[in-house]
Amino acid sequence: MDQTTERMGCDLHSHTQASDGMNRPSENVQLAFERGLGALAITDHDTVAGVEEALQAGERLNMVVVPGVEISTMAGGTDIHVLGYYVDYRDPVFLERMAELRRTREQRNARIIDKLQELGIELTMEEVIKGLGRQLEPDESIGRPHIADALVLKGHALHLRDAFDRYLAQGAAAYVPQLRIHPKEACEWIREAGGVPVLAHPGLYGDDGLVREVIQAAAFKGIEVYHSDHEAPDELRYLAMAKEYGLIVTAGSDYHGERQGQVFHGDIGSRQVPMQVLEQLQQARTISS
Repeated sequence: MDQTTERMGCDLHSHTQASDGMNRPSENVQLAFERGLGALAITDHDTVAGVEEALQAGERLNMVVVPGVEISTMAGGTDIHVLGYYVDYRDPVFLERMAELRRTREQRNARIIDKLQELGIELTMEEVIKGLGRQLEPDESIGRPHIADALVLKGHALHLRDAFDRYLAQGAAAYVPQLRIHPKEACEWIREAGGVPVLAHPGLYGDDGLVREVIQAAAFKGIEVYHSDHEAPDELRYLAMAKEYGLIVTAGSDYHGERQGQVFHGDIGSRQVPMQVLEQLQQARTISS
């Protein structure tokens, strides 16, 4: 029997070193294989740089890898994340759009470093990159978790969450808002690249009214009902919302790897949906095109 037939679960949200994850894409795929998953999506922030390596690992292991992305957007003053599945990760227009988003992120990072220095914290972007322990590859992006790691390493925070609470989270001392596109535009980009847009972790936004507004405005095809930071009541609410709006139900661990001995957000495979969901996504992709 084919291995993918035996392996019935898929985790549709994971990050690699291409953005703010700790592992190489192939390592994420290997972990998913060892956990008995049938499929894993690679969904790095504003980049598809890790997709090719992950696909090659999937071929070696006879495991499905879904090429994806997580685009950072904003609506109603709130950061909203848009997952895109089965995007053409070689499409030049899509790649340039992602590059522009990363340039905006780099500008924000520089402003965060400036604010930290104003607070008396001696930290440079060169030190943040050095903390990676490797060379920063083309199309990879630096995010706030990398800055948090540097703050912990230099003794300015106890751990990742402490670094965010003190300096990097919204409302904290060195927080800098980022100029971002609207979810509707992100969904359009994903569809134009042949992909399927799905609303990521709605429970993290703290405003179901806003979630409804975004769903109605942006024409999402799915919603991430099961997420590592969702509690059971959240799952029930978003299951009902998925039914109300006719959305595909997805699940994702939002795995970023291990930082300072702690897995962030959840471990690979901790949130799963059946493999049949991939068929639903593929069908939605066909309809969109």
